[in-house]
Amino acid sequence: MKKLELLAPAGNRLKMETAFAYGADAVYLGIPEFSLRVRINDFNLASLKAAIRAARQQGKKVYVTINIFAHNQHLRKLPAYLRALRPLAVDALIISDPGILRLAKKACPRTVIHLSTQANCTNSEAVKFWAAQGVRRIILGREVTLAEIREIHRAVPQMELEYFVHGAMCMAYSGRCFLSKLLIDRSGNLGDCAQPCRWEYGVEEYRLKTGGHAEELELVEERHGAYLLNSQDLCLIKYLPELVAAGITSFKIEGRAKSVYYQAVVVGAYRRALDLITKRTPAVQLQKELACLFKELEEKLVHRGYTAGFLLGGRAGQNLTNSHQSSAWEFCGQVIKTVTDKAGAHQVYFQVHNTIKVGDQIEIIKPGYDIIKMKVASLGEAQKGQNIQEAHGGGGRTLAILTLPAALGPMAPLTIIRRQISNKKTI
Repeated sequence: MKKLELLAPAGNRLKMETAFAYGADAVYLGIPEFSLRVRINDFNLASLKAAIRAARQQGKKVYVTINIFAHNQHLRKLPAYLRALRPLAVDALIISDPGILRLAKKACPRTVIHLSTQANCTNSEAVKFWAAQGVRRIILGREVTLAEIREIHRAVPQMELEYFVHGAMCMAYSGRCFLSKLLIDRSGNLGDCAQPCRWEYGVEEYRLKTGGHAEELELVEERHGAYLLNSQDLCLIKYLPELVAAGITSFKIEGRAKSVYYQAVVVGAYRRALDLITKRTPAVQLQKELACLFKELEEKLVHRGYTAGFLLGGRAGQNLTNSHQSSAWEFCGQVIKTVTDKAGAHQVYFQVHNTIKVGDQIEIIKPGYDIIKMKVASLGEAQKGQNIQEAHGGGGRTLAILTLPAALGPMAPLTIIRRQISNKKTI
């Protein structure tokens, strides 16, 4: 069996480190000017260089996104950026625009090129075309079905194939949407999407920026609600064996804007699933394990409901009721360090992200996806060294201490802690 790669998003350095801790083989990231996440990405050339160096020390890969559909104004800045990337020897560039591809091949002739899903490559002849342009890997459009993946792999077996398996779905074809540009002059194709497909719509009057005239947009609300464009999120963890058999070797998670908690839970679940497949776990046991992991993703994360997208040839699911579904569990902290006292008890120092209280039922999700379930017996405040009844996030400034018995062992840095906030599965 070919090596199966788990590829995670990295909106910043902490998210990258969390993804690696929970089993990602590689991350994709970029700087705002040329990436499709212009408002959330905090990488610049200096931090990008440091991130690549840190990844190499762990034996991990970094793919840099230059996946906007560029205008001439972007091309004027691009050669200098490409020249700066060349000595970093990034593992691959993710590109959608043929003009950017042409410039990248000139500036970085030895750098591996991956074709972005934005290029909506959905057939074997297109794969052959891009192979002739020097592309090493195709990130297939989400519209490609399982049967089509098999056909493409048979037709071009030498091409690496990557496929999105988890995360938000865009209403437009392969993510090429114009709504945001139309409504508020923020282009999704330049990384500045306002996600108008997630808005609740009513009968409104819009003064379009293009013409300045008033136009009435008439929408009729039906019994299901008015979230007319709100796609459910993609979750293909139960279909990973079929994707492996079809020829996919890189499994991609969406979500550079998501939290470190999302990174840990999703990356950890898919890492465990891919390891079970690699170990050739018997089919019945494998399906049982995958069903449990799906339940974990369904009940322990905020999402829009899950769909298999277009993988099986049907329609992608829509959430017409609300913008998202809440979870009965809430991210409350990430471990900074563990100090073991003379009695063998472990003092776990963690960054508080949401409220945690004495008496809360919590789960500690360790790298490797070993989940410890326990009730909080006591809390300490690291800054003042005193016992407290509850701790609050406070903009990332609060450091708290959780005492664990010796039998549970120390907690590794970046380990995630969550607490139960409701007995209901969804709110």
